[in-house]
Amino acid sequence: MKKVLTAVASLSLLLAACGSDSVGNVKTEESNNKGGSDQTVGTVIAGSPIQDGVYKLQEVDFDDKGWKASMEIVVENGKIIESDYNYENADGILKTEDEGYQKLMEEKVGIGPQQYIPKLNNSLVSTQNADSVDIVSGATHSAETFKNYAQQLIQAAQAGDSATIEIANNKPLQDGNYSLEEKNIGATGWRTFLKMTVNEGKIVATEYDYVNEAADLKTKDNEYQQNMKDKTGVGPQEFVPELSNALMEKQNAEDIDVVAGATHSSHTFKMYAAQLINAAQKGDTTPILIDNFVFEK
Repeated sequence: MKKVLTAVASLSLLLAACGSDSVGNVKTEESNNKGGSDQTVGTVIAGSPIQDGVYKLQEVDFDDKGWKASMEIVVENGKIIESDYNYENADGILKTEDEGYQKLMEEKVGIGPQQYIPKLNNSLVSTQNADSVDIVSGATHSAETFKNYAQQLIQAAQAGDSATIEIANNKPLQDGNYSLEEKNIGATGWRTFLKMTVNEGKIVATEYDYVNEAADLKTKDNEYQQNMKDKTGVGPQEFVPELSNALMEKQNAEDIDVVAGATHSSHTFKMYAAQLINAAQKGDTTPILIDNFVFEK
């Protein structure tokens, strides 16, 4: 299969910090993240089951370094039993087979596609949930792209839609209003939404927050803000606008910095922002409803 990397010559840019999500006993997304490639999947209490079949995703264009990504998952008995994610060049060589690339990247960041690609694939099979896949240190951008594509394939599997998903990865953003929201309230009592406006090919406005069953916004919950800030040094009143503003500044998801103390929230934001950008590259303004998995505590 196939998977993109931004640059060979700038492999050192992939060295992004992957901070801890642990904040003691605070009931926040950061401390209650069910992620971790070493964890097995828990009991799902919300989120439509995935349907048996083979689901595929393919980038349309090669990137500026000559690679394009593809991904395929196989679902059997309602479980992901196989994940195949990789990058391919114009000669049909997979990134995991390119010994020169492996050597160069391993020398730069201590890991190469022969390590991180199987790690990501195995993590998805283990956790059964894109948001629970760990970011691989030294391959942060690749891991975030993997999470975005895995999430889109899971959405297709929930709908039983086996049509290949095409990612218009090199296309400009088309003007319009794009929106994404989670359907289910998570274990900590919140669900995420993200809206993005594109005008003249640029992201000019974003709206990102979390809402609870009472339709209250997390950024307006002063108790939550204080509780989280006391434990991690940052709360939603800081990290939510910081991430929103970063998306407008960077005009892409991959260059957004993770907010220290809100690592899991940052990676989830980047995953959802990347999916909205993929929609904008196609000009598809259909609202995206994420039938997100909620796991028993």
